[in-house]
Amino acid sequence: MSLKESFIGELKHESTLTRKILERVPLDKKDWKPHEKSASLGRLATHIAETHRWIATILSADEFDFATANLKPYVASSTEELIEILNMHVGNAISALTKATEEDFEKKWTIKRGGQIIMSPVKKVAIRGWGFSHTYHHRGQLSVYLRLLDVPVPGLYGPSADER
Repeated sequence: MSLKESFIGELKHESTLTRKILERVPLDKKDWKPHEKSASLGRLATHIAETHRWIATILSADEFDFATANLKPYVASSTEELIEILNMHVGNAISALTKATEEDFEKKWTIKRGGQIIMSPVKKVAIRGWGFSHTYHHRGQLSVYLRLLDVPVPGLYGPSADER
C-alpha cells in the first residue's frame, strides 16, 4: 500500500469517528469553557471539524506563513454545519492526497511567522502531525468537555463508559 493510500484509508476511518463525537456537541452551550484559558466548546468543536484542512494546505504549497494567513476563529452555528465543515475538509484532503505523488511527500514544508521559521519538516511528517495527530489531540480534549457537561461520550476505539 502506498503512503497516500494509507493516509486516505486512515482519513476515511478516523473522520467517521470524528463525525461521531461532533454529533454529540451541545452547541446550545457553545460558549462553555472548562477553564478560562481553554477554548470554548463551540470553538473547539469547529476547530476539530476544520483541522483536516491542513492536509490540502500542506500538499498545495511548500510553505505556510501565519503572519500573512487569514485565519479567523469561527464557531459553527449547528451540528449540521459542523458536519458540513468536516465533510468539506475531508473531501478536499482526499482530493489532494489522491493527486499527490510519492515525491510530493518528501518535499519540505516550512511553517513561518513572518521572518521566523517555526519548523520545516517533510510533507509526510507535516501531514501526520498537523493533519492527523492534531485532530486526535483535540478530539481527546472534546471528549473531556463532553464528560464535564454530562453528555454521553461516544466510543471511538471501543465502547466508552457510556456505551457498555
